[in-house]
Amino acid sequence: MRTIKIGIALTALPLVLGGCAALGFGDDSGASSAVQESGESWMRVDAGQATPSPVPPRGKAVVTAEPSVSAPAPDPSCTKIWPRTDPVFIPVEVTPGAGSLKVEWPTQYDSGYRVTAVPQALVSGAQPEPEWQTVAAGTGCSVSTTITGLTSGAAYIVWLDAPNTGYDVDGTRHLYSGRSGVVYPE
Repeated sequence: MRTIKIGIALTALPLVLGGCAALGFGDDSGASSAVQESGESWMRVDAGQATPSPVPPRGKAVVTAEPSVSAPAPDPSCTKIWPRTDPVFIPVEVTPGAGSLKVEWPTQYDSGYRVTAVPQALVSGAQPEPEWQTVAAGTGCSVSTTITGLTSGAAYIVWLDAPNTGYDVDGTRHLYSGRSGVVYPE
């Protein structure tokens, strides 16, 4: 065992005393510099040409209207203006009631809807499945429903799903979901 320890120490001695230079790395003298001087440079630089100046665009810049986040009202007589939301969400308004939440949203592309109130209480383990309520497509400016059987004072987030909203010409989905902030039934 002692001879093994001595052998390891003698093998490591040049590395400890000379560092990487003992192996020929990082030493600017000797064989390594001869190799560097004898070979070609690894970097080749070719002279180039200057990038041409940009050409001014043809035509005149026109300010375009900011895109609407929610779908246009199906009826021109609609007077309710819905708040802007994240581009992928249908705006949702929630009014708390006694053990219930009244949910209202703009009509979207003649789609049917599903709506649920998801409790925000912490639950360890598997989460309970949300109970979705089906709502038929609306014909007016907005659609509303009331979710009942909720615990008064408990925190909920209302989720809205409109699975049959279809696609735009470019293939992107129309707005098909919405959510509220945290709400508390009375």
